[in-house]
Formats: sequence, structure tokens, C-alpha cells
Amino acid sequence: MSVRGVKYQALSMRLADIGVEQSADNLRNKVNKGIMGADLLVQILYVLKARAVDAALIEEILTDLDGTNR
Repeated sequence: MSVRGVKYQALSMRLADIGVEQSADNLRNKVNKGIMGADLLVQILYVLKARAVDAALIEEILTDLDGTNR
């Protein structure tokens, strides 16, 4: 978010554009407490255009997570 210069209110609005309802305060709490679900993380990556989100990226993320759980 900081790299893109996006504040929580703008992130909330971008998420709303794709049908995801999250208030700015709710997003701030989830990020600060580290309690964000994987689905919301992928949606945030998508709206921030941080990186193309496709099946290959999801597979890479899952592989990385599997490697840390061993």
C-alpha cells in the first residue's frame, strides 16, 4: 500500500469496486493485527495491481506456505 501510495479509505473503495465490502477501519485492524484471510489478501493484491494474480501465483503461494509448514 505504501509503495502505491494507497490509504485505507482508498483501498476500501477499490475493494468495493470488485464487490468486497470492507471498511477502512476494518482493513486497518486486520492488517495491524495480522488476521487477514488469504482470500482478502489476494483481493487486495488484485486491486493494488501489486502483481498479476493468476493460477500460477496462487500455486506459488501455496507451495511457499507448504514449505514453511514442514
